[in-house]
Amino acid sequence: MKESFGCDAVLVVGFGGPTCAEEVRPFLDNVLRGRRVPRERYETVVHHYELLGGRSPYNDLTIRQVAALRAELACVGLDIPVAIGMRNSQPYLQDAIKLLSERGARRVLALIMAAHRSPASFDAYQKALSSAAEGLTSAAPRFVYPEPWFAHPKFIAAVAARTTEAIARLDRSERPRAKLIFTAHSIPVAMAAESPYVEQVTESASLVAARLGVPDFVLAFQSRSGDPREPWLGPDIGAALRTLKRGTAAVVVPIGFLCDHVEVLYDLDIEAAAIAREAGVAFERAATVNDHPEFIAMMAEIVRRHIRGA
Repeated sequence: MKESFGCDAVLVVGFGGPTCAEEVRPFLDNVLRGRRVPRERYETVVHHYELLGGRSPYNDLTIRQVAALRAELACVGLDIPVAIGMRNSQPYLQDAIKLLSERGARRVLALIMAAHRSPASFDAYQKALSSAAEGLTSAAPRFVYPEPWFAHPKFIAAVAARTTEAIARLDRSERPRAKLIFTAHSIPVAMAAESPYVEQVTESASLVAARLGVPDFVLAFQSRSGDPREPWLGPDIGAALRTLKRGTAAVVVPIGFLCDHVEVLYDLDIEAAAIAREAGVAFERAATVNDHPEFIAMMAEIVRRHIRGA
């Protein structure tokens, strides 16, 4: 554990997203490189982006998170390089690593923007960082990863605050019987069996529900893709909504996502909301943590524990 300290820069690592309509297809080609995806499915996802204005707010929201992190660090006198690197869009990981290397960074704290760890949400990013670093002609910095923070009190506080805001948007008569449904990205069952993903998501949801004084909740999954013959984690959010009684209400909390991007804005705000209307269920979706002050304070706390001289 001792060697994880003494970092001299921070790299916030994200998935990335298209910032305009012209970037949608190149972005999807990056995401799907090496994977066989039916053309019909590909065009369906393009249409999802079209419905959202031909872009994703992912990059903008990540930039806001990083700007808030820099400001939080400045408040405690830490003036260190904090860069952003994306797997699938600009600013790309290799460019961010090169920039940090040129600024003299040798030990970089890599903050992968995923609260819950699986081969898809964490391991793949580590591999992408290693691959990007190998492509540099100059000396690449060494990457350090923080301990998991899915149960960090400040992360839980941020999600609970967003959930409280969503509950408040319901009619007063609906609030007492509203069902809390937490969602996370579905992954193949076989992949989940190799990681602590489900346990971590469940613990996060349990801690938020306990903080809100809610005795029970539903954990559902969303945004599955891939071979339909392969079992994926469930229940799906649509199935979970259909089990609710007509006339009741649901507050959907996308606890597995850190900012409002297409899998939240389309899969929940459009698709899941339509299922709820059809089922006669009042629907409210909690915002993701985005740049909530508690979440930013958690990021800053993690950085301070790892940065040299903090």
